[in-house]
Formats: sequence, C-alpha cells, structure tokens
Amino acid sequence: MAQVAVIGAGFVGLSCAYWLMRDGHSVTLYDAQGPGEGASYGNAGTFANYACIPVNNPDVFRNIPRFLFSSTSPLRIRWGDVPTLTPWLARFLLSATPRRYGRSVNALAQLLSRAFEGYREMLTADPLAAFVRERECLYLYSSAASFEAAQPALALRRSLGVEFETLARSEIAQLEPGLAPLFAQGTLFKGSWFLSDPRGFLQALHALLTQRGLVHRRVAVETLEPAPSAVKLIDSAGDAHDAEQAIVCAGAFSARLARQCGDALPLGVERGYHVRFPGTANRISRPCGWAERGFYMTPMDGGIRAAGTVELAATGAGKNADLLRLLTRSAQEALPGLPEPDSDWLGFRPSLPDALPVVGASSRSPRVIYAFGHQHLGVTLGGVTGSVVADLVAQRAPALDLTPYSPRRF
Repeated sequence: MAQVAVIGAGFVGLSCAYWLMRDGHSVTLYDAQGPGEGASYGNAGTFANYACIPVNNPDVFRNIPRFLFSSTSPLRIRWGDVPTLTPWLARFLLSATPRRYGRSVNALAQLLSRAFEGYREMLTADPLAAFVRERECLYLYSSAASFEAAQPALALRRSLGVEFETLARSEIAQLEPGLAPLFAQGTLFKGSWFLSDPRGFLQALHALLTQRGLVHRRVAVETLEPAPSAVKLIDSAGDAHDAEQAIVCAGAFSARLARQCGDALPLGVERGYHVRFPGTANRISRPCGWAERGFYMTPMDGGIRAAGTVELAATGAGKNADLLRLLTRSAQEALPGLPEPDSDWLGFRPSLPDALPVVGASSRSPRVIYAFGHQHLGVTLGGVTGSVVADLVAQRAPALDLTPYSPRRF
C-alpha cells in the first residue's frame, strides 16, 4: 500500500481520502483550512444527478444581451478584468458550439450516472447519513416562454437517462405552498437529494477518517516535485514532505500545481454567492431553483440558503453587492415574508471552459493525479471522483472511459 498525499479538504479531496483509505493506503491530507471550507462550504448543497447541461450551452449566444445588460441576469462580468479573462472566455464560448457542447453533455452524463455509487457506501455511516435529506430538487420557471425554451435541454436530459416529472402551477403550489404563485411550470428531478449542512457533512467525514488513521497537515502546498520513485511536497513554511502519490484536489487553486507537473490547464474561476435567511428552514421542504435567476433556495440547518449566480472576475476582487442584492430580492420574491439575510458569502468554483473536470495523471509523472475543475458539481461528483482516483492509484481500470476528462484534452 502507498503513502498518498491528498491536497485539498473539500468534497473531492475528502472523497478521494475515503476511497484511498478504503483500499488500505496511508493518506495525509494537506489543507491550511479545516474540512469543508472554500467552495465546499457555501454551495447549494444539492446532489444534482440531473445537471448534465453546462452553463455554456448553445443558448448562451442568444442570451448574451440579457447576461450583459439585464438587472436580473444571474451572470456578471467585471469589465476591468476582461483583458485577463479573454483567453478563458474565448474557450468558454467555443465550447458552447453544438458539437463541443454535445461532447460535454455526454461526458457529464457519464459521470452523473455513476455519482450515487460514489456515495452509496459512504452514506451508510451514521454521522454522514444524518445530513442527507431525501427530498427531490424542484426547478422552477416563472414564465411559460422560459419553460418552452428549456424543452430541448429537458428532452436531451431525458434521452440520457435523467428522470423528472413536469409540474403545473397548481401542482407546484401543492408541493411547496410557501412559494409565491410566480411559477408557471416546474420540473422535479427524480433521485436527487440535498445536504442540510455541506460543511457539517465534511467535518463528520473528516472526523470519521481521522479515527481510521487520516493525518491532516494544516499547511498549504506551494510546490510539487515529482520524481521517478516519489513526489516531494514543499509547504508554505518551506518544509518538505514526501509521498509515493500526490492527488491534486485544490479546486480553483490547482492550476499552479498542475503547471509544476507539466500541464498548463485553462482553469478559470466562477465566483458564486450565497445569502442566508435565519430561522426559515421550514418555509420550503426541498431545494427550489429559479431558472431565470440562476439560483437555488435550500432549507439548511441554519435557515434557507439562497445560493448561485455566476460572476467572472479576478479572485482578488471584493464581493459584488449587486449580486447579493439580486439573490436577496429574488428569494424574497419567491418566498414572501423572508427576513433580511444575516450573512453572505463569496466562493470560487474551479471551472474549465468545457465544463468538465480534469481527472487523470499529470504529463510529467503518473505519481501525480489531478482531480479538480468540477465547476458547479463538486458535491455531486465528489464520491465518484474519489473512486476513480483510487482506481488510478491501484492501477485498476476505472468503470468509465476517462478520455473526456484527460488533462491532455486541451
């Protein structure tokens, strides 16, 4: 069995640790923060087994004027950062052409079809099962025109095995009476569920793995140096650590480590937001997404979390107050009587232009394996990614073709 370093303590990193330890490997986790910080903290908490339609689908070209100029657009660009963002944006738009989009949809569907298997065994542990809420996600359309425009994507989902039920206005009201009568149509996605506290789930998983021998070094890894028989990790204090394998799961901050291992990957950042409405979790029973506004309302332990939107900007920029106001206003429109939020959050989603993660060995050494770039699907795909990484370390053939996720596809 190998000594394995896992860099990153989010959904992907801790899932990798789980599957590697299940195989008997000795795992050391490297993350300066605690488990479930970063993007793994602030997401909508949904197990979105239906989410095979990327943000950059062919409709993006038709919607560009709305994205750029509408006050209710869920996508924003910081114009001062456009020169820096242009190479990534060009690839992003190129990936929205029909042929490339089709490849991404099929590759996402392949991963999503195995997503629950990545968690099935993990969720039998009592500390983890306590966070799972088996209520299906409801996606809502405030106009018949929007629902009609979504029909090709829904038909494509159905053709790829995604099961859902279409709801009329009266059925939405019966299912979730707390919602305002704004929504003309809805889709209820079968087999989806959500977490009542994503960070709490990861803290419980971290504690479980620690009991089984996981070591967590609370340092940031600055440098990776792969060699024929080992990998050297150098942390932010200048200290060196050796491992037989290293797994890069550092989310939006993985690109620098990949460059050190021979791969210049076009990893971008989608800045996502949430606001929390305290004491409101009983207002809805499941994640409710507003299609036109690009966000979910999820009833979590601390209250309803309204999470979503996409902002393209440098990681160092501050919060976009306009997007926080949009989330707040939209949630209050959808659920009349919501109080003012008591907290807000900004996080960085690791995004590659074709909406697919990178899962595979580095160009320089098979001892370094990448597992990052899951965009909006880190919660959903964490488990299956961990199982694939364990297969690669054990030199077993994974159950799916990894070609679409190869770091060399760029």
